[in-house]
Amino acid sequence: MTTPRRTLVTVLVALLFGALCTAAPAAAEEPPRVHEGTIDGADYLVKVPKRWNGTLVLYSHGLYVEPWKPERIMLATRPETERWLLDQGYALAASNYKGVFGHAIEEALTDQIALLDWFQDNVGKPRRTLTSGMSMGAVISLKLAENNPGRFDGVLSQCGEYDTNGTWNSALDMLFALKTLLAPGADIDLVRPRDPQAAQAALEAVVTEAQKTEAGRARIALAGALGTVPGWALAHEPEPAAPADRLAQQAMWVAGAYLYGYGPAARPEIEHRAGGNPSSNTGIDYRRQLARSSGLDLVRQAYRTGGVDLEADLDRLAAAPRISADPKAEAYMHRYTVARGTTPSPVLTTHTTGDGGAVAGQVRWYGDQVRRNGDPALLRQTYVSRGGHCSFNAAEEIVLLRTLLSRADTGRWPSTEPRRLTAAANTLGDGYRLVPELFDPQGKEKAMPPSFTRFTPPAPPRPSR
Repeated sequence: MTTPRRTLVTVLVALLFGALCTAAPAAAEEPPRVHEGTIDGADYLVKVPKRWNGTLVLYSHGLYVEPWKPERIMLATRPETERWLLDQGYALAASNYKGVFGHAIEEALTDQIALLDWFQDNVGKPRRTLTSGMSMGAVISLKLAENNPGRFDGVLSQCGEYDTNGTWNSALDMLFALKTLLAPGADIDLVRPRDPQAAQAALEAVVTEAQKTEAGRARIALAGALGTVPGWALAHEPEPAAPADRLAQQAMWVAGAYLYGYGPAARPEIEHRAGGNPSSNTGIDYRRQLARSSGLDLVRQAYRTGGVDLEADLDRLAAAPRISADPKAEAYMHRYTVARGTTPSPVLTTHTTGDGGAVAGQVRWYGDQVRRNGDPALLRQTYVSRGGHCSFNAAEEIVLLRTLLSRADTGRWPSTEPRRLTAAANTLGDGYRLVPELFDPQGKEKAMPPSFTRFTPPAPPRPSR
């Protein structure tokens, strides 16, 4: 792979899992007080309006892929949201976590509380504290509330992976299928890689070659279906209807998110943190998993078009040697990366319907955990009809924050009916409608109208519990 291509991939993965705001917000008429520094090795940023209304929003960012990170510490998913919150009197705070890069969830859970303690000691005790986060930051925000009952009055969780361990297992399923069907017999380490870069290059090569044929594209579709990856990736385009277009956009997720974000080159970082390989497909019946997948019909059509025997490929998957996890690593992932659903404070989630980076089944899974372990009356879940991962505009983010603030103030949820949320977001005007296009190398932005919708996600393919 050429250097320009690798640079593009690094930027894409960073956009998929990390920061989406690319420009600093314009200065308010009365600039806020800015506090910057380091606590126990973690850089932080705090902004406090001169007329602080007593509410603090503690923000958790997503995963940053080394060496890429934003020029400034994020205080909201969208820069326009940051400006709006400050103008309305809200204080904002965020840590960049120790180490900054990779799956720094363990560090974030300590660093964010340390920053909250610093704020109380040096600025003042907030009347209300909300925690908000996107992508990896979403599960951080939830676990901050779960681990520290009484310290947060509400959680806004955006485009989250609430079962990160389940995502790594699902990613293994997809890469296992790609290797088994596209490179049978090849010496490619999917876990515990002896030479991560060589294994990554080999897998990239076979996937690139497969995309040139109908048969190869059918097998990529099968891999995507095992992870319930949707056939919608482009935020600036409507959901594709034609099967060929859906296959193409699903393949963008498989290659752009899972091959690079969870492939052999990404394994050393998570395996070092977890103390071994946390992923397993021991005992997994891929025929059964495909039968339950929302992508089954698309796979069948792709296999017919490609002239490939689906049953024969499923037999090959069934016969392929499985991969086992290290129990210590699994325990680490469960402890730090999997939400419990205990809802010690109100939780509001939001997700785009075409998210293949963190599939919407994660939201369904989290709702199930709340029904088992928490209080369903404290949970509301919303969806935005759009492709892309975390491809929200500021109007949508602001309306959701106002909804959560209303719940914190009154003890009752205001309406989260999609039509009402969309109408409220529309009142904010055109300046709050910019949405990034993740699959554009420059991350171009386009004004998109607010688009809340009703949606029932497919069941998650590999839940941890």
